[in-house]
Amino acid sequence: MKKLYIIPLLLVLAAGLSAPGAFAQATGSVKGVVKDADGKPMVGVTVEWFSEETGRRYTLKTNAKGEYFSLGISPAQYKLTVLKDGKQIFFLNGIHVAVDEVVQDVDLKKEAEQAAAGQGKTPEQIKQEEAARAAAAKETNTVKALNDKLNAAKTASDAGDFDTAIATLTEASQMDPTRDLIWFKLGDAYRQAALKQTDPAEKQKRFESAVGDYQKAIDLRTNSEFAKKEADNNVKIAAYYNNLAEVYSKSNKTDDAVASYAKAAELDPSHAGQYMFNTGAVLTNAGKVDAAIVAFDKVIAADPTKASAYYWKGVNMIGKATLKGDKMVAPEGTAEAFQKYLELEPTGTFAQPAKDMLASIGASIETTYGTKKKAAKK
Repeated sequence: MKKLYIIPLLLVLAAGLSAPGAFAQATGSVKGVVKDADGKPMVGVTVEWFSEETGRRYTLKTNAKGEYFSLGISPAQYKLTVLKDGKQIFFLNGIHVAVDEVVQDVDLKKEAEQAAAGQGKTPEQIKQEEAARAAAAKETNTVKALNDKLNAAKTASDAGDFDTAIATLTEASQMDPTRDLIWFKLGDAYRQAALKQTDPAEKQKRFESAVGDYQKAIDLRTNSEFAKKEADNNVKIAAYYNNLAEVYSKSNKTDDAVASYAKAAELDPSHAGQYMFNTGAVLTNAGKVDAAIVAFDKVIAADPTKASAYYWKGVNMIGKATLKGDKMVAPEGTAEAFQKYLELEPTGTFAQPAKDMLASIGASIETTYGTKKKAAKK
């Protein structure tokens, strides 16, 4: 039997799940117990954490046990002040808050005893505090410099200057190769640059660079103990796999693209329908009709209102149509797929092609169930 239709190319739709364009500010926490000169818990006093570096001020109250606690403290150097009835009764400078938990007790009895004995901080304590301050300052400077690079690269990419974006992000990756976001953005720049190339060899070279950079981003985020604690870690990794899959699809590596979309769907079930739609697109482009139909059926199962899934399912099915005499016979369910699309989007992007497909197999046109229009005469 002779096939009549060549399946049209379906552009792969990226899920639009790109990682954020700047580093999120991680935070720490502080807690402690405040005791008076007799060593008893001080109830209801104010514990103030203030940073001259950032201007941030956190005002806390002690509970019935003299305890205070707070999450979401921005990393910086702080001055701790204890106030009772609005009057300062104790302060301590140079407390470093990072992205972990800081325990800072205030025991006025011990403070008095140490003052009386002329005791202060040990050399080791001073050394540790200085090292912590230096590390915090270095991190602040690094993040600022990397964000500057990210912003410059985005400006270049928005202007279509992907070579400049690649150069800028490469510099950023050399400044600190442990940042997954830098590698992800570098992969994006190579992917977009590849699409502009007219030389097949150069195009493939840039696609391969994109694959390598996306894989670095995935490995870094997957293996980061800090990232694992983030609630949306899997969603971000899934976004990385999505863009990796797109590069594979553009490189005609269908199996790798399908595997990457499957990994994205596994990591981020909330967007599994979109990842499966992208899978169907890749399989359609590769001419793997049966597998594409299965993929679009999964999309429909996940979201019965996704009109385009019905249309592309129908396109793949009509690609299996055969001739019997002068009549084209499509597989069972083909007409229903196009009719369902027209029901959901009667004036949608694919409305006219859907009607043409129905007419070609002599099927009725339905824009809503129960209302039929005769197929156009040939």
